[in-house]
Amino acid sequence: MDAPTTTSADNGTSGGNSEGGWFTPRKNPEPPAGGERETTEGRRLSAMRTVGRPAAGDDEVAEERISSAAEAVPAAAPPVDDDTPPAAADVHRDPQPAHEPVGQDPATASVEAASPDAVLIRRTMDEVGPVADKVTSYFYALLFVRHPDLRPLFPAAMDAQRDRLLKALLTAAEHIDNRRVLVEYLENLGRGHRKYGTLPEHYPAVGECLIGSLSRYASAVWDEDTEAAWVRTYTTISQIMIDAAAADELRAPAWWYAEVVSHDLRTRDVAVITLRPDQPYPFLAGQYTSLETPWWPRVWRHYSFATAPRSDGLLSFHVKAIPAGWVSNALVHRARPGDIVRLGPPAGSMTVDHTTDSGLLCLGGGTGIAPIKALVEDVAEHGARRPVEVFYGARTDHDLYDIDTMLRLQQIHPWLAVRAIVDQQAHLQLPDAVRTYGPWDEYDAYLSGPPGMIRSGVHALRDIGIPLERIRHDSVEELVAAGS
Repeated sequence: MDAPTTTSADNGTSGGNSEGGWFTPRKNPEPPAGGERETTEGRRLSAMRTVGRPAAGDDEVAEERISSAAEAVPAAAPPVDDDTPPAAADVHRDPQPAHEPVGQDPATASVEAASPDAVLIRRTMDEVGPVADKVTSYFYALLFVRHPDLRPLFPAAMDAQRDRLLKALLTAAEHIDNRRVLVEYLENLGRGHRKYGTLPEHYPAVGECLIGSLSRYASAVWDEDTEAAWVRTYTTISQIMIDAAAADELRAPAWWYAEVVSHDLRTRDVAVITLRPDQPYPFLAGQYTSLETPWWPRVWRHYSFATAPRSDGLLSFHVKAIPAGWVSNALVHRARPGDIVRLGPPAGSMTVDHTTDSGLLCLGGGTGIAPIKALVEDVAEHGARRPVEVFYGARTDHDLYDIDTMLRLQQIHPWLAVRAIVDQQAHLQLPDAVRTYGPWDEYDAYLSGPPGMIRSGVHALRDIGIPLERIRHDSVEELVAAGS
């Protein structure tokens, strides 16, 4: 499922040139006399009004405006610098299809019957599936015609990412029964949306246009019960996000400024970039963050932290420039020391449980080795002598850009083993190579890389007996498929 889906709001703090915008240091508002600064805590989602089917006597001109606007929204383009959690996307990994259909593992299917709302939601999804592009175009047309004030929350160019907001909402709705997976994801999403300028009052407008678009293109199955199910489901999704944002507002800023302090071009398309945030940035090894550059305002992309938290407060990322990737190409080929970027809050749950002494089985494909290296450093800093087995996958020797670092770590730590798996030499993909080693009964597994690797890796690990609860990654798409 696509992660943060809208992009940053203008709110007077972002801009596309060097004359000001969010590069001008922000001054936080003073709290009111005798009290704390107002927050969103306690705010509830406002009631939504249905906008899908024009009532008799409605102005036909308005509907014509919406239809014209829908035609003007570009058709979906191949994912570019995809705005998904890094383990699920090719933002900083080898280019592979980022949104292949994910089949559900029958062995992990829920034994519980779906709720009545979930049945109606999925029936709607089956109906709109063949016309997804039209649903998306109409959704944004409704949103921008009826709520033009929301347009600044999105980037100027919508062609490569226009479907992300709708896709995230639809996927969450379809799997609303799987709260174990979705609540944590939605909470991260709500916290992340603070940096876009998203407010509680924006959610009803999005919900109205979502229902309006679905009711138009799922008319064959749409009825009052279906609409009520979508209202309840969207209200649940939105309230989780609103509450998470309100709680986060009490303890963290909406974003951090960060200065590029080093830029190490490892290959012609992979750079290791180190940043100095303007204030302390708390995170855990294995997590990721979102990043916005000055060259593409209001366009955010996700990257994993390449180290465990450091005493000097610096943050490092491995970035691979992908074809037509706006943010990745800017970071690899344009960014230089002294440039200023913005960071969103940390997110992700691919972290080490230090209350156990289980071994770690780590699979890192391409620049997916970045969070794996962070996990190794985290284990070392905690002084544990638990075994860590790292499988570093790449297509060619040239793609093993960080193998020297990993081998140095292996020399320092006797509990660490690093194996490079090169596809073109072994004619064996990374997940399959893991089968030839083991046993892995006493290990927790961590996966980071392209979505195809995550998918095949989960299946391979399940096949060799590692239970699902001991397999960690941040591809919500895969978690939903395995646990729903």
